[in-house]
Amino acid sequence: MAKERLMLHTILDTIEDSIYVIDQNFTVEFMNRKMVDMFGDGVGKKCYDVLNNGDSLCDWCSSEEVFKGKRLSKELYIFKVDKTFKLTELPLNNPDGTVSKLSVFRDITHRKQDEAKLKTSVGEYRALFEHLAVGVAISTKEGKFIDANQAILDILGYSDKEEFLAIDIINDLYVFPEARLRFQELIEADGRVTDFEVQFKMKDGTPVPIMLTSNARYDLDGNVVGYESINVDLSQRYQMERKLREAHDFMNMIIQSAPISIMAADLQGNIIIWNREAEKTLGYAADEVIGKMNITRVYPEGKANEIMTIIRSDQYGPVGTFPPQSVVYVREDGKTLEGHLSAAMIYDDDGNEVATIGSFVDLTERLEMERALSRTQEQLLHSEKLAAMGRLTSQIAHELNNPLFGIMNTLELMKTEIPPENKRRKLLDMSLSEIIRLADMLKKMLSFSKPEQEVKKSVNLNTIVDEVLLLHAKQLQENDVKIKMDFYDGLDAVFASTNQLRQVFLNMISNARDAMPKGGTLSVSTLQDNGFVKVRFSDTGTGISEENIEKIFDSFFTTKDSVKGVGLGLSVCYGFIQDHGGDITVESTKGEGTTFTISLPIDQSEEPLSSRD
Repeated sequence: MAKERLMLHTILDTIEDSIYVIDQNFTVEFMNRKMVDMFGDGVGKKCYDVLNNGDSLCDWCSSEEVFKGKRLSKELYIFKVDKTFKLTELPLNNPDGTVSKLSVFRDITHRKQDEAKLKTSVGEYRALFEHLAVGVAISTKEGKFIDANQAILDILGYSDKEEFLAIDIINDLYVFPEARLRFQELIEADGRVTDFEVQFKMKDGTPVPIMLTSNARYDLDGNVVGYESINVDLSQRYQMERKLREAHDFMNMIIQSAPISIMAADLQGNIIIWNREAEKTLGYAADEVIGKMNITRVYPEGKANEIMTIIRSDQYGPVGTFPPQSVVYVREDGKTLEGHLSAAMIYDDDGNEVATIGSFVDLTERLEMERALSRTQEQLLHSEKLAAMGRLTSQIAHELNNPLFGIMNTLELMKTEIPPENKRRKLLDMSLSEIIRLADMLKKMLSFSKPEQEVKKSVNLNTIVDEVLLLHAKQLQENDVKIKMDFYDGLDAVFASTNQLRQVFLNMISNARDAMPKGGTLSVSTLQDNGFVKVRFSDTGTGISEENIEKIFDSFFTTKDSVKGVGLGLSVCYGFIQDHGGDITVESTKGEGTTFTISLPIDQSEEPLSSRD
């Protein structure tokens, strides 16, 4: 709106007439450049002070009639500048319901002086007639031109004056003949017509907008016999108005085409702007809400008032703005949406609050994906911990089994040397029983450390890698990590556990992201070589030092802090890949990046895929 107002002021400054606008308190709201040059800058002053240095209304003032909707035109002399003006006054209806008055002072001092001279000099009259910058013509009541100046010939594209005087006014000049009849009705009734807008035809038939001001010519008996007309070409004004409309339409198109929800409301909360994305996101059609619904309905109870409080406060940022933050919206169907809202107050030229405008970005889908990713990562960490605990349990069980069986064998030998009736034989049996019970416990621990194997089937690694990258895409983008993919189209299937491969690939991507804290590029490619399908993850991160590269697949080894990991990820991944008959290799240069290559054997079985599911 401010941009449109600025454009309007710029246009008015190019007009050679003096223009000013006052409110109902007779305070000057606007003066164009010409008005300021002639009367001095009077914005904020009373109009009678600006025009006549007075302290009360001018004796010719007709503002009250204009404020009631009447359009007036008069000629008057202004003593302050010693000039005579043609004054045109018309009401302006403001968006807030008030009425202002627009006054146009056209300096006619020279014209009035020339008119006085014309009474004594026909020659001077002819010179003025011919050299006026506006078109002047005299016509008969029946529709023939008697005389015309050069300006009107130029406006209408005639080079031969006689040819112009010969045309039929109704049929050859007026685009709409009924407009000529309306003009005659008005001038017959009042003796003059002021600022009558019509469409004239140029010689080649092109329409041209004209503002027609005309006086009736009378015979000695007082009968109207013809008309004296001044014709002003409005093409330039129409062009400016068209540009103004185009600017407004372009601004509206931007709002409507924006990929985010944009809405605005007046100070009472009544919706005044609602773009197409808002329709799509919140479910309300624009014609259902604009001027018909309050903005509070799209927020949870009390949220709209909270937003207004923040906008008007300086505790959260500059006054008049609502900094981007998470907000919940309520759709037409009652469902809620999560996203970010940015809003601002709109002020008029006097700094008064007019309306609020906000933009909303729906993040529901993204937030759900992030939650799903978080759950997957938690499951992966849990799986890593269980696997590590299983390996630790297995190691402990294996280490204890050997001495236990040694003790058990020793006790069995001792039993052969002690008679059954001996009291020591009973103690020996009790010790052997406890050793057997301990061995059984270790057997159960070994069973726990070797859970049931994941179900394996023929899978395509391109599909699994693509799914995992899609899951991580948003998170990588937020960390300024770019993804480059190069998948081999003819990739053969591998016989593997989908879940375990997903865990391996998720771990590779997470490690690559953590290795590029300031952003970088993650390149993921698949290829096929010597009976193996390979997936390669290359990052441009911090790399791995030579002293650590041999340890990265060891349990509990990590270069991260305790918050990010416990050193189980690569160890578990390595175990999964080995269980599939594959291998993981790593190449790294400190400060340049790291490449992990996962190799899995091609599924050689000819058994149909469906028989394994």
